Amino acid sequence: MRRLLVLVVAVVVLAGGATAYATWASSSRPSAPVAAGFDAAEPGRVLVRSGGRVASVPAADPGAPPRVSSRACDRFYTANGTTLCLVVRPGPLPTTQALVLDRSLRETRRINLAGVPSRARVSAGGRMASWTVFVTGDSYSSGGFSTWTGILDTRTGYLITNMEDIPLYLDGRRYHSADVNYWGVTFAADDNRFYATVATKGRTYLVEGDFGAWRARTLRENAECPSLSPDGTRLVFKKRVSPGPWRLHVLDLATMRERPLGERASIDDQAAWLDDRTVMYAKDGDVWAAGVDGGPPRRMIADATSPAPVR
Repeated sequence: MRRLLVLVVAVVVLAGGATAYATWASSSRPSAPVAAGFDAAEPGRVLVRSGGRVASVPAADPGAPPRVSSRACDRFYTANGTTLCLVVRPGPLPTTQALVLDRSLRETRRINLAGVPSRARVSAGGRMASWTVFVTGDSYSSGGFSTWTGILDTRTGYLITNMEDIPLYLDGRRYHSADVNYWGVTFAADDNRFYATVATKGRTYLVEGDFGAWRARTLRENAECPSLSPDGTRLVFKKRVSPGPWRLHVLDLATMRERPLGERASIDDQAAWLDDRTVMYAKDGDVWAAGVDGGPPRRMIADATSPAPVR
């Protein structure tokens, strides 16, 4: 698929040597056990990556000492007892393992990927998981660098290892280009509709996708790393601004009107919704929170990244 040999060699697919982008995920032998008693699905807590490991704090008292597991991840997300843990494996060409974990953080599936992790997301019901990795070696990429984004249905095991070939409709017309890159998937409650970013010809677009029909359409320009609110009515995303490079905005999906958050710092993260009024994101090595009403941001959890609320 328009890849240089170096990238093809770096990509390790599931057992059986499948080369198609759509295949079936396989189970693998679980890795080292995690700390006894850690429950990734305990309501009322926020899970984070702290000191390289999955940890949790009370949502009502996020400054409390974290409960730390023995599970190490470089990027992760969790919802309804399903955790997606991305782990870098160093080497001449770094690779990533995408681990699907249960509520006790025990491994249930493992998917080997090229590149290094960037984004991770799980649907609210815990069924759908998606990740984005940075890869090198794309022949059409001016810097030899692009993204691969995969989607896994954890219920059926069906896996899309790279969604770049999803039929895309740009401004209502079928669009074809060798340079499309997708990243930052977020899922709707029906486990079928999703939103993501696509880049092509130097521009970025917000897309709405249909997993079952396997197609996507652009909704607007200049929107990256969307995150859907729990009530499904709004997206928080990062927008390129001047002097920038980014500022978090919230988009009303009914009116398509946007407004900036009170956070004025440039945030390079896929935010997560604490509730329908508040979003969380990584900044300067800590997790911060900001109201979507434009109120000032506040530091929420020190020395942490990858926030994921447990409802």
